[in-house]
Amino acid sequence: MQIQDVYKLLHQAAFGSEHAIPDAERARKWLEREIAEMGAGVEDVAIEPLYPDGKIVRVHLRPFLAQGGDTEILLSAFLRTADDFVGSTERFEDYWEMATQRAHFSAYDMNSFITPLREQEYPAVHHSAIYRETYRPAYRVVLTKLLEQ
Repeated sequence: MQIQDVYKLLHQAAFGSEHAIPDAERARKWLEREIAEMGAGVEDVAIEPLYPDGKIVRVHLRPFLAQGGDTEILLSAFLRTADDFVGSTERFEDYWEMATQRAHFSAYDMNSFITPLREQEYPAVHHSAIYRETYRPAYRVVLTKLLEQ
């Protein structure tokens, strides 16, 4: 995991998936295409909490589907998360400060990375190339409670 991947994880924990959904039909096609093209990966858990409270999670597609997960429920949860989850800049900044104190990266590197993104009001970013190559991520960010309905 690179600093960029830490940022992405904390961004998802603080802002949810709102940046990822242009409309329901495109979200459906994106999910279908990703499932068809994702191939093998290394995820071994279906649900990964993005923050210790477990309120918002990444649902990794490979294990989710292998365990019989329903893509319609997942798509619905993903879309509703974008509508229901209220993102917070303050929450993100708190998460970033905690990560800076605990990460295996230097505070200098963490601050150097975040400064230009702060000026852009914390945009969403992609995973780093090394993370994509290593893990081949395929997931959706959802509120846990929406999966349990």
